[in-house]
Amino acid sequence: MRGRLGQVLPPVVLGVALLVLWEVWVQVGRIATYLLPRPSKIGEQLDRQTDLIVDAARISGTNALLGLLLGVACGVVMALVSSRFAVVRSMIAPVAAAANALPLIAVTPVLNNAISSTSEVPRRLVVALVVFFPVFLNLLKGLTQTQATHLELMRSYGASGSAIARKLRLPGALPYLVTGLKVAAPLAVITAVVAEYFGGPQGGLGYFIATNAAQTRTAQAWSYVVAACVLGLAFFVAAIAVERLAMPWRAKQQAALAP
Repeated sequence: MRGRLGQVLPPVVLGVALLVLWEVWVQVGRIATYLLPRPSKIGEQLDRQTDLIVDAARISGTNALLGLLLGVACGVVMALVSSRFAVVRSMIAPVAAAANALPLIAVTPVLNNAISSTSEVPRRLVVALVVFFPVFLNLLKGLTQTQATHLELMRSYGASGSAIARKLRLPGALPYLVTGLKVAAPLAVITAVVAEYFGGPQGGLGYFIATNAAQTRTAQAWSYVVAACVLGLAFFVAAIAVERLAMPWRAKQQAALAP
């Protein structure tokens, strides 16, 4: 309990201190509300527009979740294939590494035109594209770092390629997969929200952020930003929960090392 309290208390204290400094700085400095609203004003908007914010978060969260699931599934499959066949790995891995450096979210308008500007599918596909690369690259790294002695032992027993992948490569690569998932989970929310800036159906967090900001309703815009932050944290916490379920021994090791 002391270890958990020591992990939670410092960021909470820091966050509260930053909010207090923000409130005082805006009020004492007489900064215009349309430039930077006080946290208290943002809190008022959160309370006043709770239903609208929850509905918007549900839309953006659904797009993020479906895109995340699709991107993770494709990343796992392609990593398994690439680790099994060196030819495929030599073709896909460099392309994936190069594409990972591109602003893939800018593809959203193209997909809106190609598929439908009234559908959520383009946004979900963009989320899947963005999520695919950290999962693929991390898992591929884990799958290709199997110890040679373990691999030779499995082959000496006559294990097939699928058996080696299932019983040796995947268990050893699980920490890499979880790391990729923890990177991809909040990234899915960011992508889903920002993709709403490029047109398409209205109603998500990104749409309301852009609309309120364009009309200088800054406090309202910030309330939706706060909702996006909470949604991203929820996805990250879910990824940590998956890590604890998939690798319970790691949580025990971390608890043993905690002061």
